[in-house]
Order: sequence, then C-alpha cells, then structure tokens
Amino acid sequence: MADYDLAIIGGGLNGVSIARDAAGRGLRVILFEQGDLGGGASSATPHLIHGDLSVLERRGFRRVRRALAERKVWLAIAPHLVRPMRFVIPAHSDERPPWLLRAGLLLYDRLAGRGGLPPSATIDITHHPVGNALKRPFGTAFEYSDCVVDDSRLTVVTALDAAERGAVICTGARCVRADRTNTWRLAVVDRGHRRVVTTRALANTSGGWSVSVAETVLRQPPPRAGAAVQISQIVVPRLFESDNVYVFQNSDGRLIFASPFERDFTLIGTVTHAFKGDPAIVAMPAADVAYLCEAAGRYFREPVAPVDVVRTLSGVNLAPEAGRRRELAFDARRRKAPLLTMFGGDVTTARWRAERAVTRLTPFYPMSRPWTAAAVLPGGDFPWQGFEAEVDAARDRWRFLSEAQAQRLVGAYGSRLPAVLGEATSRAELGPAFGPELTGAEVRYLMQTEWARFPDDILWRRSKLGLTMPPGDRDALAAFMANAV
Repeated sequence: MADYDLAIIGGGLNGVSIARDAAGRGLRVILFEQGDLGGGASSATPHLIHGDLSVLERRGFRRVRRALAERKVWLAIAPHLVRPMRFVIPAHSDERPPWLLRAGLLLYDRLAGRGGLPPSATIDITHHPVGNALKRPFGTAFEYSDCVVDDSRLTVVTALDAAERGAVICTGARCVRADRTNTWRLAVVDRGHRRVVTTRALANTSGGWSVSVAETVLRQPPPRAGAAVQISQIVVPRLFESDNVYVFQNSDGRLIFASPFERDFTLIGTVTHAFKGDPAIVAMPAADVAYLCEAAGRYFREPVAPVDVVRTLSGVNLAPEAGRRRELAFDARRRKAPLLTMFGGDVTTARWRAERAVTRLTPFYPMSRPWTAAAVLPGGDFPWQGFEAEVDAARDRWRFLSEAQAQRLVGAYGSRLPAVLGEATSRAELGPAFGPELTGAEVRYLMQTEWARFPDDILWRRSKLGLTMPPGDRDALAAFMANAV
C-alpha cells in the first residue's frame, strides 16, 4: 500500500490549493516545496482578486464571470486577506473613449451579479480626492469595485488549512527522482536527509520549474504550455493618500495598476514578457522598471523615476499555449499512476482550478464532494464587512496596539490573532522587537505554525515588514531565529 494518495511537487498557490482541497476530501496528501511556500511566482502577482478588465476587452465573458464569482468566494472565506477597494480609471484623451469605458464597466457590473460590491460610477475628479494626485487636465474618471490581496500570505494560510485537515507540508524538501509504475516512488532530499515516499498519484505544480521537473525528475513529456513568462511589479514610496487603486491606460493599450501597499508605499504593475533561464534567480530588467515608471508618470503629478524604486517583485510561471486556456494536464494511462500538471493561472481562480484538478482523481479514489467554496480559511470566520470591527476588538483587547499595528495583525491573522499575542498586556511581554512592528512572539508563531525558517520567509512572504526594517534589526532577527530552532 502506498504511503499517500497524492503527492504534490511545488508549494505555490496552485500546489497548496490542491493540497487543501484533496485533504478536505479525505485523501492522504503530502506536499514538497524545495524552498519556502509561495517563494516563486505566487509572491509576484499583481495582488488583485478581480475579473480582469483586459480579459473583458478581449470578449472573455465566461472567464470574467467565473473570476467575479470567485471574488465573492474569496471575500466570504478569507475576509482578513482579501479586501474590497474602489478602482479608478481616469479618462485619457489619447486612449479608449469614455463611452467605451463606461459601457465596459456596466457589463462588468452585470457579470458580477447582485448582492456583491458597489457598482461602477462616473466621478468628476476635479472635485474628488482621487484627483489630488493626478496631473491636469484629467476631469472624468470611472470607478468600480474589485479586491486586493496579499498573495504570498494567502498561499501560506491555504497551506495551513491543508495541514489542519491532515496534509503533510514539507518545506526545504526537493524531489530528485520519481519512478512511475502503478504507483509513484519518489526520492526526496528533505532538509539534507534523503528518504523515499510512495504515492498513488502525483501533481506537478512547480510553476516556472514545471518543464524541468517533468524532464529531469519525472522523466515524462513536459506539459504542453507556452514559453515561460516573467511577471514584475515595482514598489515606490506612497504616491497618493486616497484609499483607491488607480488603473491607468498606457500608450500601448495595457492597463497599469497603482495600489496602496503596506501603508507607506505604492505597488505599480504589471509588465510581462517571455523568460529564459533559471526561475530561482529571476530579476527585473531595467527596461521594465523604466516602462512602469513612465506609465505611472503619464498620470501622477509627482514624477516617478527608477531611482525611487525601493523593491522589485518578479516571478516566473508557464503560460498556456496561444489559443489554449487550459492550465491543467491529466495523464492516467493504463497501469500507470495518475499525473496531474497544473501551471499558470491567476490568484483569483486558484481555488476553482484546484477543485477541478482534484475532481479529475475521483475515478481513482472514493472521496467527498467539492467543499472549499464554503469553508473559511484559518482566521477568516467573520464577514468581510466586519473587518474594522475586528480591528477595534483587537485594540480593546490588546490596548498597546496602535491603529496601524492592529490593522496589519488582523489583516494577517484575522480571528486567530490570540494565537499570536496570547494574553499579553504590554508590548514588552511579546519578547524582543525587530523594527517598528515585528515581535518575538510573532516570530515564534510563524516558525512553529507557518513553516518560517529564515528571515526572508517572514519579512517578505508572511509579511512585508522587510520594507521598513533596519539592517541591524534584520541581523538580530536572524540570530533570534537561529537560536529558536
């Protein structure tokens, strides 16, 4: 008898979503991630949960409707991680005519259905706060609803839910060989120790590494996918005070997003292009940085230059072949154990794609019905409209928290914040401080519960506190984590 029903190679959002779904249906699941959860493309998405207006423009109505349905699901199951916002598109005289923008957003509202977020509207930005940061003579803009998300945090919390439902999550574990008969026999180097695991089915969700894993580890034909694609964003100091996401029409027809990011910063993206090389060492080219700065500079009153960039975010994934939208390949030949390959895809539809992937295994296993659309992620057991009430409750219970600190902590842990702060009555009771916000108590929680091993796991994936932490405190954090092992 095999050790597991399903083994998964790759701990990005695709992999952990499959692990969560399968574990909840009663399968014995193990996931191997060679680095940290969400360490690849899942940390470099546009940070949006949306229907994607560019897809609507290409007449992908069914895709948009599906994505907007998933937007409702995410708001219900992860209200601490997924936050609704108003998006603003200024009308530009050289780009799409205003009537076309308005008509598109009316259709967007219709595809979203009723009972969700507020509908689109036309605003006069000469008398509206969203116009303060923009150049003149922008006068009209169109406002609509969508959501923002911390992509890497969503990945980790999804993995946490999978683990609580019985999945085994192994980080720092690399699958080096897979032999296929009527079961899979995997050779894994797990934190320096070699071991063998057998499984009845295997999923390759290694993102930008999918082809190399197929060829060198699985020794199977690689998935039919297009070229590897790099996606990148930049982070600059905050450019505007309004709590909106700006959507700018660039001169090449692309839509560029500028989002509030970690209170004191602005995230600008995205730019994509074909990628060749090792996804582990992906870097954003200077030309891409300049492109996003120029695109933002067409609209913002304050100039945006490459020298202003404090961090770049880049990742690599596979894109479906031209003309193909399938991001899932399934191989179940006679007397051969099943092989799932999932690649590409956006954050918005990750849960739905995982549900479809696991369902492909139903002829091979007795399992329960799909369930993830109605089950909240850890910490998300409150309505999305109640986020501010959760923040107020946190400040009432831990009176040493500032408003900003409470918002960050509730936004990360939701109703599970007591597991982090416990019964502390002062900040000093939380242990040593690293930078203005991170405490020893939070670090211990992340190491013990959320697989954090190194400072970057905490500073860039389970939070974004690396943006504000001084170098000396980073060294102190590294020493603290080394001694906490």
